[in-house]
Amino acid sequence: MSTDTTVKANATPTYSEAFQSGVREEMTRNKGIFILGTDLQERGGHFAQVKGIAQEFGFDRVKDSPISEAAMVAAGMGAAMYGCHPIIDLNFIDFSLGAMDEIINQAAKIRFMFNKPVPLVIRATSGVALGGAHHCNSLESFFAHTAGLSLAVPSTPMDVKGLIKTALRNEDPVIFLMHKKLSGIRGEIKGDDYFVPFGKAVTIKPGKDAVIISYGYSVVTANKAAQALEAEGISVEVIDLRTLFPLDTDAINAAVKKFGRVVVVDEAPLFGSITAEIAATATEANFGSLKGPIVRVGAIRAPLSANPAMAEAAIPSVESISAAVKKVMKY
Repeated sequence: MSTDTTVKANATPTYSEAFQSGVREEMTRNKGIFILGTDLQERGGHFAQVKGIAQEFGFDRVKDSPISEAAMVAAGMGAAMYGCHPIIDLNFIDFSLGAMDEIINQAAKIRFMFNKPVPLVIRATSGVALGGAHHCNSLESFFAHTAGLSLAVPSTPMDVKGLIKTALRNEDPVIFLMHKKLSGIRGEIKGDDYFVPFGKAVTIKPGKDAVIISYGYSVVTANKAAQALEAEGISVEVIDLRTLFPLDTDAINAAVKKFGRVVVVDEAPLFGSITAEIAATATEANFGSLKGPIVRVGAIRAPLSANPAMAEAAIPSVESISAAVKKVMKY
């Protein structure tokens, strides 16, 4: 194993290196796991998410594909149905739009139609960064809406590793979304016996007055807002959902009952978003516990600009999240 492509002993791994670690462990355990995508063998993916894995496991198990997302997913689906467990790496989730029939009408429905498992992971980056309108779509609500798919959205290196290991033991398709801005963050990870269960949220920061519920990079922004609010005497809990389907409704309902003041945050436009789903279902289940309406913070409903300042202005900020918390504190 080449030392320049693996996490050095005692080094704190990056988000991308945590993904590598989980995939390496599972590829060692399961010879049926292979990775298919573009720019993987030599480059290691656009975000170094599979750097060095081809050199370690061979080019038969890390394959570069022509640029056809439909072909990648179709090939992976067929291989999954016949005993393999492919990781199809689309690099950007925006590119999944070229494979929607294969993902939505085929992979997601085969279990229902033919009672046959499709152990397939579709990995991509999501969220807003310096990519312009073609590389900054937030499609989480679409995949969470589709029966037959699980959806993982890790925000820390620990959860990246634990969730990808769980995904690679799953018999059904998993959409695995890694936020671009998180690629280089560092954090501790655990050994090869560590798994993060799907449908289990985690409290990032405890609080006493209100709660922010979020996922992905928005957890980072929400936590910064919560820290800033502490200086103003407002104690805010932050919950990271970690998966959007299955969704930890027990944790959401418990938080609503505990605080009665709730803010929900993500980078997608508010209309038809995950925040809308959480706000609606949590209100239905816990109306009597709410001190006021659940407040949502999301992006404006517009394509994302390639101009950094305009892109940042379109999505949740520390200031907009703090304002939402202050709003619910007035109830």
